Amino acid sequence: MRRSLIIRRLMATTLPAAMVLGSVSSTAVAEPLIARNMSSFGMPGGIDTPTAEMLPDGTLGGTVSYSDYALRNNVTFQAMPRLTTALRYSRIDGINDHNDLGHIWDRSLDLRLLLLEQQGWRPAVAVGLMDFLGTGVHSGEYLVATKDITPQLRASVGLGWGALAGQPRSIDIRDEGGTPKVEDWFSGTPKPFASLNWQVNDRLSLVAEYSYNNYRASYTNGDTVWEIQQGEDEPGSNLNLGAYYSFGRSYQVGLYTIGGETIGAQFSFALNPRTAPYPSGLEKAPAPVRPRPSRTSDPEGWSGQWAADPTAQPAIQAALGDALMEEGIVLEGMVLTANRAEARIENQRYIQQAEAIGRTARLMTRALPPSVDTLVITSTPDGVPTSSVTLRRSDVERLENSPAGEIAAVAQISDAAPRPQGLVYSDELYPDFSWRLGPYLDLGLFDPDDPLRYEVGAELSGIWELVPGLVLTGRVRQGFFGNIDQRGPGIPPELNGGERGDHYTPEEYESDPSLETTPEGVPRVRSDTRMYTGNSSPTIPELTLAWYAKPTENVYTRVTAGLLERAYGGISAEVMWWPTSSPLALGVEVNRVRKRDFDSLFSFRDYEATTAFVSAYYQFAQGYSAELDIGQYLAGDKGATVTLAREFANGWRVGAYVTKTDLSAEEFGEGSYDKGIMLSLPLSWATGKPSRNRATTTIRSLSRDGGARVDVSGRLYDTLRDSHEVELYQGWGRFWR
Repeated sequence: MRRSLIIRRLMATTLPAAMVLGSVSSTAVAEPLIARNMSSFGMPGGIDTPTAEMLPDGTLGGTVSYSDYALRNNVTFQAMPRLTTALRYSRIDGINDHNDLGHIWDRSLDLRLLLLEQQGWRPAVAVGLMDFLGTGVHSGEYLVATKDITPQLRASVGLGWGALAGQPRSIDIRDEGGTPKVEDWFSGTPKPFASLNWQVNDRLSLVAEYSYNNYRASYTNGDTVWEIQQGEDEPGSNLNLGAYYSFGRSYQVGLYTIGGETIGAQFSFALNPRTAPYPSGLEKAPAPVRPRPSRTSDPEGWSGQWAADPTAQPAIQAALGDALMEEGIVLEGMVLTANRAEARIENQRYIQQAEAIGRTARLMTRALPPSVDTLVITSTPDGVPTSSVTLRRSDVERLENSPAGEIAAVAQISDAAPRPQGLVYSDELYPDFSWRLGPYLDLGLFDPDDPLRYEVGAELSGIWELVPGLVLTGRVRQGFFGNIDQRGPGIPPELNGGERGDHYTPEEYESDPSLETTPEGVPRVRSDTRMYTGNSSPTIPELTLAWYAKPTENVYTRVTAGLLERAYGGISAEVMWWPTSSPLALGVEVNRVRKRDFDSLFSFRDYEATTAFVSAYYQFAQGYSAELDIGQYLAGDKGATVTLAREFANGWRVGAYVTKTDLSAEEFGEGSYDKGIMLSLPLSWATGKPSRNRATTTIRSLSRDGGARVDVSGRLYDTLRDSHEVELYQGWGRFWR
């Protein structure tokens, strides 16, 4: 019965995932063709042409490709086994916009969907969209088939439209961009392309391709149309040749020729969450399960009479707490009777909560008298009880050396009671203070004036847990060097003699409050972000007091007050309904904030705002999740944000979001609406050492005012998700680690 309950829960999340995310199923046993090298556009391919190859599922990669024709920087993600995506940031010479640099930095997005896998005589077939969500410089579509001729020789043949057919589509440099031009898709006369890939050995592959990409571009300012040639001359022929050499497990370098004349170079890397540098991890082995003695050898322990001794629980709780502390797990409290023990734990070390639960179960068998047969392990992130995992001690003893799926089948996961009768908190846990001093790196990308900005400095951070659920958090930063200087927002061309690309000085911006609203009447809630950079004195990015609580079995609350982020301070309140067995969570958040002064200390500016959102979260199978937020944003605009993400068993998280509000494209500015990519990689994946620390970033093209939200740390969904049922089962393979 327990096994069938788990199967029903997994099926309940698998079916919606297939429907919503549109994954393509097949009864074929063939696997997708794994790419041998990346093209200069950052997708599996030849040199410039695409193929029907894929990357291993979940691969996150990057490519830098340079020739006289183009400089392209690409980030690639294999979002699903059949869906490949690439975000590109490339320099296009010959196009002149308001920056008058003689080139533009172009942002674009590609998608490729595998329609058929190679099987028998049938080739793999894929369809793709290039630059479908950008300015359109590289805009093109294609159908391509790829087939292994021999184990070493692989051939691809396809039809391309747009840039792939040597027919670049004209772009309007006045256009804000960011919207798909569906009417252009598969338009014009298609041209064929082809490539051959010869795998010489495990390291070296040689590529020859036939391409119609002529590296021309067309653009207009509304009055005049210009045709420009990237590079000095058009390629001398349609034949391109390349050689690619792989080293290590993740890196590749390549040299290639375009048209037999121009030489290019490329560097690529590909990181797969399933192939960590330290696959087995470097954490120490857990203590083994201790089988109980026989009834005859310990009749008093089996009788349960020890429970009447008032000194028994303090001694047991202290011993278990010390043992757990060695494992990076805090024993918050304990409920102990003659037959049942509940341990309330806070996991401070392991990226998967299931690993912390497994290690706790082992140690409970070593610390508890033999009469205790029911083990309950309750997760309490930030002092809030979320889920309880109930195990029979006899099952733990019996299944220690069995696959983790067997212990999952007999485990019961339920909502944790807010405060059960008989709960005894551990001594000397609160107040608990921890701190860290280390370097920080701030990066700024995709600014046409400064494609790469950075600041390096030192950060002192501290967390003070006063009582369970009450947390004081702070950070102090001191920048040392970098090129992120303080700068006001751009001067509108209508106020600058028609010229674009100039910016207000910090002094001009601070002295004129009217500049804090755009000419379209939108408050500058994010477009003046550069005013918060370049401080030579210490800054306080965050100083907050947060109170987490669980008023009922399925309802959680959070109230956070203080300096919420470097640009805003105030109060943030949140309520969430989330039964631990449900993949669906519903939440409401309200923030009342005021804009901080540009020194990021304790003074404030005049702008105040109220933001409010109703949110729905859904966790699918295989690590997929979706989030919908509807409400009012920082600039007073109203709309919705849709976020799709995927998390792997080792903690990798990759996602993308799109926000559309009632601001028009002209009011929003370049990009038309807010969108971005989120990356969160656990440090334990790279170091092999267990840690809950992450390297997290959001890649967005520009900081705009529309669709902006307050950046509040410790939101309930992020705090609670690891210890709810879907996430627990996803990481259950590490229960016995």
